[in-house]
Amino acid sequence: MSTRTPSDQAVVRSGGRTAARHGWLQALLTVLAGLIVMAVVAALGLWAAGAADLPDNAFWRVVAATVVTAVGGTIELSGDAGAIAGTQAGLTVIPLSVTLAGALVFAAGFLRPLRHRAVAGTTELAGWAGRVALLWLLALIGVALLARQDFRVSLGDGTIGDLGDLFGATPEVGFRTDMPPTLVFGVLWLAGVLVLALLVSRAAPLPPRLLRFQESVRPAAYAMVALLLAYVVLGVVIALVTAVTRGHATETFAVILLGLPNLVWLALTLGLGATWTGRVDGPFGLPMPDLLDEVLRTPDISTLNLRTLAEHDGRVWWLLVVDAVLLLAAAFLMAARSPARMRLWQHAVHMAVALTLTVLMICLVGRISANYGLSILGIGDLGDGLSGELFLRPELWTALGFAVLWGLVTGFLGGLLAKRVHRRGRVGTEEPGVRAG
Repeated sequence: MSTRTPSDQAVVRSGGRTAARHGWLQALLTVLAGLIVMAVVAALGLWAAGAADLPDNAFWRVVAATVVTAVGGTIELSGDAGAIAGTQAGLTVIPLSVTLAGALVFAAGFLRPLRHRAVAGTTELAGWAGRVALLWLLALIGVALLARQDFRVSLGDGTIGDLGDLFGATPEVGFRTDMPPTLVFGVLWLAGVLVLALLVSRAAPLPPRLLRFQESVRPAAYAMVALLLAYVVLGVVIALVTAVTRGHATETFAVILLGLPNLVWLALTLGLGATWTGRVDGPFGLPMPDLLDEVLRTPDISTLNLRTLAEHDGRVWWLLVVDAVLLLAAAFLMAARSPARMRLWQHAVHMAVALTLTVLMICLVGRISANYGLSILGIGDLGDGLSGELFLRPELWTALGFAVLWGLVTGFLGGLLAKRVHRRGRVGTEEPGVRAG
């Protein structure tokens, strides 16, 4: 004889219907939506940047390569200039606008069938995530196979061109996907997006064993995502105003659609006091603002921080003010979503840990490295148009140290400000495993 009560049987039937709503078809729609959005954003950005004029109908292959790099994949550059010439090239950059667009769509598609539930079993969540991951892996293989192309590099007129014609040196540079690391990092990227989506959304269910962590982790994760998105929105507004007042609209839209988070999240770390080092040489350059290019285009490695930027434009000190305001707002948001019983020192610690992890993520994904060189008959650096270097990397421990300090201070102050908005017993009186309505 069954011992289940009518309410238990209703829960089982409801759970079965819920599980059925996120099967293979829903996983396929999620993957297709994410892939299409990333491809569209990348295509529009590359079109605005002038990539539509690439020879040999290479535009869509470059779009595919952009999507690959957006999820952490590896694109290998190769060169061939004949027997008497040599080429070398390398590129490491993540177009974070494409990354962010894809992450938002994947997160929304993953969470949609799970909403309005307090608890979900580990097996159910793993099965749903596994369907999405398997279809994403297959889609990524297809995109990676498409991301390959070779281009001829013109030596131009003059002596260098004559030498190339004389000795039959026809330089070529190409790219193709390094498949194994691309698949590994692509799946890890998806896993990170899905886990973060579960952590951020209060409407998403968690396995019973993880419910005790939601009071400390979810408010902090939500605050950090809100902080990063706030910087992106602020960057879009500034970029659009710049496009209207100063022109260069297509270049501005290219930056917005390809690398705006690269710039605004860099600004976030600079406002905290972090230092980056880098160099710009040859035909390479940072898209906007021109101030970064001015600071980094030096014969030696340059230091990029508030002090060096202020030597060229004193308005950069406003980054410090913007950081203070937005970090305090994020800390307030975190505290307001936390249980009323949580103490001020706990708010400070949670904010410090969350901000440190956020800055670590920015430092890892915000690195840039690009180089290209050509030599004929052993003569290297044959002109600015034929060689160049660009790199930008953080001083990691300094950045993390400032993140801890800012997190402790703003977390404490945010907790103080949030005391008056707590409703008594709002979270503290709830039973374990029961979500607030």
